[in-house]
Amino acid sequence: MPETDQHANILAPISDGQNPLLGDWDASGGVPPFSRISAEHFLPAYARALAEHQAQIAAIAGDPAPPTFANTIAALERSGRTLERVDNVFHLLAGAHTNDALLEVERIMAPQIARHWNKVHTDAALFRRIDAVMRAVGAAGLDAEQKRVVERYHTSFRRSGAAVDDMAKKRLAEIIERLAELGTAFSQNVLADEQAFLLRLETEAELAGLPVFMRETLRVEALEHELEGYAVTLSRSIVEPFLQFSERRDLREKLFRGFVMRGDNGGSTDNKAIIADMARLRAERARLLGYSDFAHYRLDDAMAKTPTAVRNCSRRSGGRRVPARLPIATRCKL
Repeated sequence: MPETDQHANILAPISDGQNPLLGDWDASGGVPPFSRISAEHFLPAYARALAEHQAQIAAIAGDPAPPTFANTIAALERSGRTLERVDNVFHLLAGAHTNDALLEVERIMAPQIARHWNKVHTDAALFRRIDAVMRAVGAAGLDAEQKRVVERYHTSFRRSGAAVDDMAKKRLAEIIERLAELGTAFSQNVLADEQAFLLRLETEAELAGLPVFMRETLRVEALEHELEGYAVTLSRSIVEPFLQFSERRDLREKLFRGFVMRGDNGGSTDNKAIIADMARLRAERARLLGYSDFAHYRLDDAMAKTPTAVRNCSRRSGGRRVPARLPIATRCKL
């Protein structure tokens, strides 16, 4: 991304024709033109993509033809391509090359995107069409893959609250939007603590056990921070090999504690209050959807199905090392 993007005006007006996120990428084989994309392009691109997807959903939900796999499920699969493209590029950049401007975009867009998808998943007319396709799935001549897609759509909408009453839908919308805000704050606090940590290494004794490739990596980190010698950061690609190879127990402890304590150091980036709020809202969401608690909600769509099954699986393993390559169901029987 352009270096000036760090302090980009993300609210600057940009026409669709000037926005590389909305342009034709065929000439580059479908690869986004990252060198031309700035943080200021995302808000107008998201606005266009969300409006486009909203119109597509309205057309599917309002289709006067009887619901079928083709005009409902397949149509949903084809919808939202622009939104998917913009979202994918944003998260690639936010995850690998973030800056203050992109973090601000994330804070603005997270609740908006959550609100958008909640409206989609709780659209009563749309769910009636999905439910009709689901009820007729056995006689519709669908193959196994198509049946599975129908099942996943139906489950996803049901678990999102498509079948609850209007009052519950209203509260669910508030919860989902707030959870999006809290989730963004949580991840940005972790990132802030990660970026604030720096462990300088200056002597050969401090480098004991580190292979050549690690030393070169740490030298590059130091140069990027305009320092002499070597620098250890909390990037996972540095943390894991450092903990594996370093012979200095004291340095491994500093790095390990820095890594596991991200978001748990007090001050403005501490996540404990956020975690408490998220736990409370998740529990309330689960109850609105008919579950006794969040654990039952979360596991209902997983292989284990219930918290009891998870506990039984843990007890059966008895702390033994079970090969991770085995299927979960097999591991729980060992």
